[in-house]
Amino acid sequence: MRKQQKGFSLIELLIVVAIILIIAAIAIPNLMRARMAANDSSAAASERTIVTGEIGYFAAYPTVGYAANLAALGGAAPCTPAVATGCLIDNNLATNGTPAGSGKSGYSFLATPVIPAGNTLPIEFYTQAVPLSAQTGTKSFCATDDGVVRTNVPGNLGAAGSYAGCQAFLPMAN
Repeated sequence: MRKQQKGFSLIELLIVVAIILIIAAIAIPNLMRARMAANDSSAAASERTIVTGEIGYFAAYPTVGYAANLAALGGAAPCTPAVATGCLIDNNLATNGTPAGSGKSGYSFLATPVIPAGNTLPIEFYTQAVPLSAQTGTKSFCATDDGVVRTNVPGNLGAAGSYAGCQAFLPMAN
């Protein structure tokens, strides 16, 4: 007489592990693409937020012009509005992630005021969002004081680098 077998045999366990690995091999690339698409959407929305913050800053401080940098649009809670802390955007975006400079949703952000010839105040600005790596985003974004969010061609992760460079990007199809 044989003893009653309890549990699973080694072959049965190996088959289950192999099936799980096959499913994971199919699912992980799809999850990564979905995450990159979410990062791209978050970056475009953050660009819109920065533009709105810059316009609000210009309206609040017309003698200063646009904000000197991205940090001037934010402020740590509890935030008190001032020239150095506009309290207009989330401080996580204003400080470009935590720790500082590590980015937000896989992107690095920058806002730069522009002083056109013949002016003493920055009456123009551009902002840009660049993926931290090719695994965190598929394209870079930028916007200027006209409020139009623009995007580089997919696959090109290069930054706008200037006001004119941003103007050369394609307007985002909303």
